[in-house]
Amino acid sequence: MKVVLLILLGLVLGLLGGGALGIGAGVAWVEFFKTTNFEGYSAMLVFFTFMPIGALLGAVAGAILFGIAASRPVELSVEHLQNRERDTLPR
Repeated sequence: MKVVLLILLGLVLGLLGGGALGIGAGVAWVEFFKTTNFEGYSAMLVFFTFMPIGALLGAVAGAILFGIAASRPVELSVEHLQNRERDTLPR
């Protein structure tokens, strides 16, 4: 259950971050290629093309990265170290 919740968290955070990066990339595209602003064309290009693509890619990447991180065993947890110390101490 913990892994599923972390994957969903990665999905949401990736969605937000990817959308923001998509907007940034779209604004850079509009400025670099001097896209016309007639009737809001450049704004529609940014918000209807670059933002959804960035959000989709960010959501997928976030879910994959959080899923990989959540599925790894944590070897340096406090419980692991306490058990390790108990096992190595002479009795």
